[in-house]
Amino acid sequence: MNGMMKAIQKTRREPGLDLVDVPIPSIRPDEVLLKVSATALCGSDVHFYNWDEFAQKRISPPITLGHEFCGEIVEVGSQVLDHRAGDYITADSHIVCGKCDICRMGLQHICQNLKIFGNDVAGSFAQYVAVPQTSIWPLSRDVPAEIGAIMEPLGGATQGVLIEPVTSRSVVIFGDGPIALFAVGVARAAGARKVSLIGKVPSRLEIARRMGAQATYTPEDDPVQQILDETHGIGVDVVIEMAGAPQSVKSAFEVVRKGGRVTTFGLTPKPIEFDLNFAVTLRQVTVRGVAGRHMWDTWKQLDGLLASGRLDPTPVITHRIPLEDCEQGFKWMTTGTRDTGKIVMFPNGMPG
Repeated sequence: MNGMMKAIQKTRREPGLDLVDVPIPSIRPDEVLLKVSATALCGSDVHFYNWDEFAQKRISPPITLGHEFCGEIVEVGSQVLDHRAGDYITADSHIVCGKCDICRMGLQHICQNLKIFGNDVAGSFAQYVAVPQTSIWPLSRDVPAEIGAIMEPLGGATQGVLIEPVTSRSVVIFGDGPIALFAVGVARAAGARKVSLIGKVPSRLEIARRMGAQATYTPEDDPVQQILDETHGIGVDVVIEMAGAPQSVKSAFEVVRKGGRVTTFGLTPKPIEFDLNFAVTLRQVTVRGVAGRHMWDTWKQLDGLLASGRLDPTPVITHRIPLEDCEQGFKWMTTGTRDTGKIVMFPNGMPG
């Protein structure tokens, strides 16, 4: 397809983003061209917006950002056999080689040659995006575009919670970002006995309660002591650390019971120190690191949760904006009271 399109790019090595006109991508034989119905802003994109140290090491402008999206296929490469123009799809943000030892062991999401939309290749903050067939996940037309656009982070929450069973177990989630809020809903849908969340922003704590959290705490509540008091000093079965703050990582190991599980999902800004002997070894605590979603069993789990009606992520979506308002979206995420959950953009026009 020839022509020009609107896109949000990091064009300069300084804070901010630009709305630009660029050519519609030309696809390779193993790719499809997707007309983007909806795409979501991610907390990781804030690094690129702010142009912090992480961003300066990670991307090379100019590049179109965005890695959470859905849309309709409008063009199909010659080697693509399982998808057609008109198909409604989303995609994993990970572009994998499928050939390295890691991929062959079933861990494609941490491929040795991993690339990511909006980081290494052009992303979805645009009217069209080229998608390799290896990243495609078909969507039911019953899934609204705003939900299709958040399947990637919702899948991360699903993997973070369900990397081991949580049915009948007590779960504490550290963090109040969108993925942590999604994780509350996943844990409740999976039959957790009690789900608690620790966060800072009052409006997000309210979203957590709408997602099914039976208890919420702020750091000022001394949540570690409260949880230990409530469990008679034993602690909880499962802790999912999604804040990425050094103190919350340490607190996660303080509230997990002996023989319990801590899943680490949030990324700390720098290395941290804690007592490995007491935190893990002597208490026989299982530690599971989670980076994204397993391809494709996590996606299948997520499809099932949504189809069952037990998981409704819509309370987390707080803002719906056109592509032209992307800058405002990042301002909402980074300034003021930050009363935002998930922000979804519609590059080809607002729905309805």
